Amino acid sequence: MQEAREALTVGAEPSRILTKLDVLPHRAGYDASFYEGFALRGVRVDSISPGRLSCSFKVPPRLTDKNGNLSVGAIANLVDEVGGAAMHADGHHMKVSVDMSISFLSNAELHQDEVEITARVIGHRGKYYTGTHVLLRNKASREVIAEGRHSLFGNLKSRI
Repeated sequence: MQEAREALTVGAEPSRILTKLDVLPHRAGYDASFYEGFALRGVRVDSISPGRLSCSFKVPPRLTDKNGNLSVGAIANLVDEVGGAAMHADGHHMKVSVDMSISFLSNAELHQDEVEITARVIGHRGKYYTGTHVLLRNKASREVIAEGRHSLFGNLKSRI
């Protein structure tokens, strides 16, 4: 428990820098949130077609664990975000993630590895449920880093 507390402790300098960040309110449908910008900055869309999306990025320091590998939380976020984007590429409106299952198979290292993320819509059940499949690979070696299945549900309408 003590090791976990130490790993999660923010030092004085990073804390000071974070308090100076100017984060404007998020306008749904217009802006990316601070969180999305933090997690997705540097991700390039390589191809997009109905129900499919392919992206890539070089592992940045902000998304690594203490060993310099792409963190499992960042991987889960990428499964969520890129899976949702594949759903949008299939012409569906915003839905809420209700379930994710992720197999973590290997690591991606800071500054060394470029990650390729491919997402596809598995299918829809009526107009409210969508399932996606997301695969993260090392772009050079083709080794699978993680594989995720992602379920989204909803009949959400924008109120802007």
